[in-house]
Amino acid sequence: MDIIVAENSIQQQDAFQVRTLVFVEEQKVPADLEIDELENESIHFVGYEDDVPGAAGRMRLVDGYAKMERICIRKEFRGKQFGHKLMWAMEEEAKKHGMQKAKLNAQTRAIPFYERLGYTVVSEEFMDAGIPHKTMTKQL
Repeated sequence: MDIIVAENSIQQQDAFQVRTLVFVEEQKVPADLEIDELENESIHFVGYEDDVPGAAGRMRLVDGYAKMERICIRKEFRGKQFGHKLMWAMEEEAKKHGMQKAKLNAQTRAIPFYERLGYTVVSEEFMDAGIPHKTMTKQL
C-alpha cells in the first residue's frame, strides 16, 4: 500500500470515502460527526493498493502536538500492516512540520495496536460518537 498526503480534491475525496465506509457504514458513526468543520485545517492521508483507496487518516497541528485523527483501514485491507504504514507516514509528515509529540484518541479496542507503535495511554476512558476512547501520546 502506498500512503500519500492528499494533494488534490480527488485524493481528499478518496480519504473521505474510506472514512465513510469504516466509520459511518461499519461503525455507525453519524455522518455529520465524521466529516466536520476541521477538515480544511487538516492534512489528509490516503492509502492506495492497486489504485483502490483502502486507508485514511488526518492530522492537525494543535498545541505542540501532531494530533492524529480519523485513522482507519477498510475491512478488506486489514491484517496486512497497512495501519502501521499509515501511522509511520503520518508521523514522518509530523516531523517535517517540526512536531516532536503525537497525540490521538484511540478507540479502546485499538489501544493494543497503538501501544505496539509506542503510544501510551494518558487519559481515563471517555465516549466519542458513542464509542469508548482513551487519549494516547508518543514522542516522535
